[in-house]
Amino acid sequence: MATTELKTNPELDALFVQLVEPFDPSEIKWRVTHTTQDRRRGAVIAFADPRAYTDRLNQIFTPTGWTRTYDVSTVTAVSRMKGDKLIQTGKVLVTCSLTIHQLGCHTGSGEEWADEQNAMTSAEAQAFKRACTCFGLGRYLYNFAEMWVPLNDYRQPVNLPPLPQWALPKGSRPEGRINPVCGPRPPVVQRGPIDQKTTARIEGFRRILGDPIYGEILWRVARARRANAVPNAQLQADVSEAMERAARGIRKAHSLAEEIGDTQFVSVLERLRIRSMTTIRNLEALKLLVLELENLAAQHAA
Repeated sequence: MATTELKTNPELDALFVQLVEPFDPSEIKWRVTHTTQDRRRGAVIAFADPRAYTDRLNQIFTPTGWTRTYDVSTVTAVSRMKGDKLIQTGKVLVTCSLTIHQLGCHTGSGEEWADEQNAMTSAEAQAFKRACTCFGLGRYLYNFAEMWVPLNDYRQPVNLPPLPQWALPKGSRPEGRINPVCGPRPPVVQRGPIDQKTTARIEGFRRILGDPIYGEILWRVARARRANAVPNAQLQADVSEAMERAARGIRKAHSLAEEIGDTQFVSVLERLRIRSMTTIRNLEALKLLVLELENLAAQHAA
């Protein structure tokens, strides 16, 4: 039987290896995404400043070896709750086209509320970094599972999580042939006893959340594709907790839909390109849906 061998370009592979190398730990920062109800613990994600991405591109390709362009648009007459007030605002939408002369071109998108400080800068940075990840640069940051840390009274982390070995520059690399653009893989998660009742509870969330969000949480929290593939009881509990938070968002959306009526609810779904409540594409889309519904409900109550 004939076989086809993977043809590689050693020169390009070497460039991709340099691109996917983790940033120096001093470049890594942490942002709190959500907290427990008492705000004593928070989930944090790792990120790097856009300057770290720019420096890496300059080091590998020189400043003349790559270019980026931005396409900016805005959405106006949008309402949202800010603090305890309903305000009229808009959104800044940015698309970044990143061209590396030896490797080609990729694009990434970013957005920010227009009333936020430095909205344009934030949207541009988000778009630029997303374009970079298409080449493998900074992509390893998406491999971090959700991590919880204690918070101080200002909602800031008291202690920052240590970086694992695979997230350090020149750290360990998986053996075997892999596409270098995929970046370093996270280590194998320790397996242990699991709770079958928790597995069943996790599986029950699929009907509530729909396949897209259900699968996103499984992968983000436990790097699993199925409920029975979550490797240990602690990760089972983390997955179940994350899914319960998402389910509360779904229930809140249904409750708000009853307040504003079917006509406006369907209008919001169409505007956000959501076919049904079980096909919401990701957690970010669910968050945006609840926000839009809250704005309309506040207008009804006024």
